[in-house]
Amino acid sequence: MRAFALAFALALPFSGGALAQDSVATLRGAAPLAEQGEAPSMTKINNTDIRPPRNYPEQPPTIPHSIRDYQIDTSANKCMSCHSRRAVEDSQAPMVSITHFMSRDGQFLATISPRRYFCTQCHVPQHLAKPLVANDFVDMDDLVGKGADRRGRR
Repeated sequence: MRAFALAFALALPFSGGALAQDSVATLRGAAPLAEQGEAPSMTKINNTDIRPPRNYPEQPPTIPHSIRDYQIDTSANKCMSCHSRRAVEDSQAPMVSITHFMSRDGQFLATISPRRYFCTQCHVPQHLAKPLVANDFVDMDDLVGKGADRRGRR
């Protein structure tokens, strides 16, 4: 009986039943599930070169500039032309974290670790776009109180 109820509940939105007609805000917009919706217009990259705050410890920083046409593959990594240890003096870009030079076993390497070579696995540019869904995230500093110092005392 439960399997039938689950199958019916899953099939109802696809069959044009009452649930499919409800106006529910979704990321798809108003397009029916079986149809391709119109693509939203592209938003601009936040290209300010200002480092935004991080929301939690160990959060990878976002990329504060456009990386359009950057080559990041096994042959080349355009990011390292500014963020490598030797390039930061001229570029004034922040050097990649020391953690990017560590092997899986915690050994320090002379060059970027192969597991940290593809920057866009963790780091992404930030677009100037409105949030697609509501967000009720509360920053830790706001959660414990804005008057707290670094050790949590007021």
